[in-house]
Amino acid sequence: MNIVVLALDKVFDTGLAAILDVFTTANELNALHELQLPPLTVELVGVSQQVRTAQGMQRAVKTFDEAGAMDWVVVPAIGHKLPDTLLPALAQSDVQMAATPLQNWAGQGAKIAAACIGTFVLAESGLLDHQQATTTWWLAPLFRQRYPNVQLLAEQMVVASGNVVTAGAALSHVDLALWLLRQRSPAQAALVAKYLIVDSRPSQAAYMISDHLARSHPLVEQFDRWARAHLAEPFNLDLAAAALATSKRTLARRMDEVLGISPVKYVQQLRLERAVHLLKTTTLGIEPIAEQVGYRDGVTLRNLLRRNLGTGIRQLRSSEFRKR
Repeated sequence: MNIVVLALDKVFDTGLAAILDVFTTANELNALHELQLPPLTVELVGVSQQVRTAQGMQRAVKTFDEAGAMDWVVVPAIGHKLPDTLLPALAQSDVQMAATPLQNWAGQGAKIAAACIGTFVLAESGLLDHQQATTTWWLAPLFRQRYPNVQLLAEQMVVASGNVVTAGAALSHVDLALWLLRQRSPAQAALVAKYLIVDSRPSQAAYMISDHLARSHPLVEQFDRWARAHLAEPFNLDLAAAALATSKRTLARRMDEVLGISPVKYVQQLRLERAVHLLKTTTLGIEPIAEQVGYRDGVTLRNLLRRNLGTGIRQLRSSEFRKR
């Protein structure tokens, strides 16, 4: 497998290092465990022959024209974590210049992958249009508004769609690199994950901070505050819209535009978030917690927690989930 890593100006140090370390470890373990796989070849490519990372380190890279044969092109994040610095960075010359080679490489048959804020770089090139993708969870509202032609699945950690693969926030660079290894050899990917002590993380949902996302739009923020204040009550969309002096249709439209979900789904997420917090920080049983977050019984809450958080729910309070 031939991999080109596209390192742009102020590349996110952790993301770049994580990708390179996973691939280097794969080659080292390949020899150690006699897996008899051809070694991965990895080339660093950039706009010029030197790239400066977000932490100010210099790294020699090849130029676009010097890149060799490639099966995959991987775009790590650039080191701009918030909208006020990210938006100007996306307008800079190296990000704009990267669009053409990315399109050319994709046209020549290379598959393209990006992680974290690297997904914004990929979206700028147009290669995510009409594809499914994920991105950094706290920038999902901005991504959704800036790239309306992309079907964003922000809760997922890794999303494969067509010939592109995207991964979520920050340390999802590791998840992305392991996903790429898994396409060649599931055994090698599992071995690398064990050596690096990386657990399976199929979803970003457990890491999302809902009130941070809600602050992306005034009406959504108002709904967030109203929903939290009425969390123990049965949800009524008519009451919510009336309390916010808006229509049900407008509220639903704004929620979809900013967060990509309905008001009902958002309230469910708030309830699950609150339930998890209470399970971790109190000795309350499932039944009183269910009542506090608006569910009639603990069975409903247990099922929702399992469905949304998977096996990780055992880490909350395993004894509660053994009760029937």
